[in-house]
Amino acid sequence: MCGIVGAIAERNISPILLEGLKRLEYRGYDSAGLALVDSAGQLQRLRRVGKVAELEQAQRETVPTGRLGIAHTRWATHGVPCERNAHPHFSGDVAVAHNGIIENHEALRRQLKELGYEFLSDTDTEVIVHLLHHKLESCSDLSDALKATVKELHGSYGLAVICSRFPDRLLAARCGSPLVIGLGLGENFLASDQLALRQVTDRFVYLEEGDIAEIKRDSVRIWDISGQLVQRENVQYHEGAEAADKGEYRHFMLKEIHEQPKVVQRTLEGRLGDGQVMVEAFGPQAAELFAKVKNIQIVACGTSFHAGMIARYWLEELAGIPCQVEVASEFRYRKVMVQPDSLFVTISQSGETADTLAALRNARNMGYLASLAICNVAISSLVRESDLTLLTLAGPEIGVASTKAFTTQLVALMLLTLALGQVRGSLAVDKERQLVEELRRLPARLGEALAVNAAIEQLAEYFADKNNTLFLGRGAQYPVAMEGALKLKEISYIHAEAYPAGELKHGPLALVDSDMPVVTVAPSNELVEKLKSNLQEVRARGGELIVFADGRAGIENGEGTRLVNMPHIIDALAPILYTIPLQLLSYHVAVFKGTDVDQPRNLAKSVTVE
Repeated sequence: MCGIVGAIAERNISPILLEGLKRLEYRGYDSAGLALVDSAGQLQRLRRVGKVAELEQAQRETVPTGRLGIAHTRWATHGVPCERNAHPHFSGDVAVAHNGIIENHEALRRQLKELGYEFLSDTDTEVIVHLLHHKLESCSDLSDALKATVKELHGSYGLAVICSRFPDRLLAARCGSPLVIGLGLGENFLASDQLALRQVTDRFVYLEEGDIAEIKRDSVRIWDISGQLVQRENVQYHEGAEAADKGEYRHFMLKEIHEQPKVVQRTLEGRLGDGQVMVEAFGPQAAELFAKVKNIQIVACGTSFHAGMIARYWLEELAGIPCQVEVASEFRYRKVMVQPDSLFVTISQSGETADTLAALRNARNMGYLASLAICNVAISSLVRESDLTLLTLAGPEIGVASTKAFTTQLVALMLLTLALGQVRGSLAVDKERQLVEELRRLPARLGEALAVNAAIEQLAEYFADKNNTLFLGRGAQYPVAMEGALKLKEISYIHAEAYPAGELKHGPLALVDSDMPVVTVAPSNELVEKLKSNLQEVRARGGELIVFADGRAGIENGEGTRLVNMPHIIDALAPILYTIPLQLLSYHVAVFKGTDVDQPRNLAKSVTVE
């Protein structure tokens, strides 16, 4: 979603703010802006619709400078993308940048208008800056005014605040939207993601829910939700800075697709013992808790939801545990009947997904045995607030369309399945040993799957004039088909839907004709013969098939069938392998159509608002 960068220093911080915004472009946005306190002690502002490059060009033309400032990339929620709706927003000598949504903005807007404030935007954010300006009339300090302001805000926010009356401080507040303070020498910084500040520091302090921070050049003070001064841990960030560089690849997405063998290997390291999963990898209490688990509830959004759907097949078949999977945005608003001894599992790349976090917080008082987070960010809210954690270790993922985060989530969920089966005695020792050995071979198998890239690139042109695509799969391959359809629609803007292949006769066959490509994943398993019958139903109606199949499946090239041969893999791990060609297909189709692969329209990397 939106991105925030702030800085206070003894040097001109305009280049730092702009570089920080560039590093946050992966999050998705439609406008950008910055505000500075200049050498004359006045607030200056630049805002532009479109890319950060537009703002950078405007900055070169006007050359605003300052030692205190904030900047923002906006993803529209209230009000269309336009300059007057772009952040930061002003009220007198106060400027605010905001991530999140203020749910009571209409009531606050009415109150503030009665007090004489004029609103110049359609955003919910503008109520914050006017309210803060109003509070300053009765508060002697900016931090006191911010504390009074947030008490009246309902919703989610990450706030960056400056005021020309207080040129020696940068203020921040967090509720439901992540913020991190970057620590320098004689200068300090603020951002919604540490990646924005990697060019200036590797030391960070992560704000907790309800925190308010006052950031000066040489000091940081933090108040918790109860108003008490607190110390937050100073964390040194060691993640490779090279993650922000595309290297030899044309797009981040392609780079991240090709990183999957490496990151899957990293996710497995230290978690596999002699023929078994190391249960301790989930935490010191994991073995004791897992022994009590009788049910699993998985909650996630988007791609992570698809990972959970695949895991349900594994958990029920291999570990013998009933499993429910639900979209977090629905789960949090439904009256849930919690089954006894249920483990609550959340899945998120960022660990800041608003609906998933809210579901976890609701679950605390619902009677679950414990919570487990499958997450890619060690210092995220989801990790900090869960009882157990297994990190996916995919490294920073810049492309909006998730690739390596998804496959590492699947690996983590397979480790969870084997650990539960081991502790509960529901998985045979020989079966676990076989799966562990196959997991060790998985990075090499993924490398083999990437070798089909050239064949898939040749298929991309076929989709040039297509507006719809159907994806089919059976068993655990059905969620794989769902993920493939999501990827294609995300970055190529082709409408795509997925169905269990056995459901063709219940409606989707009505759509099949020569203009409807039908993409199918076909590993060699006990369902492949039934799948072949489903494919014949498509061919009989003139449909064009694109089939990714194991050579042992017995499917051949022919009229109306374009076959891409896949390496053989055991059925349990086939969903991980067959994800690769669908990622490559969506990538090459998007490149051929000329869309913005890494930053598709209307989408954001981390969905931190409801």
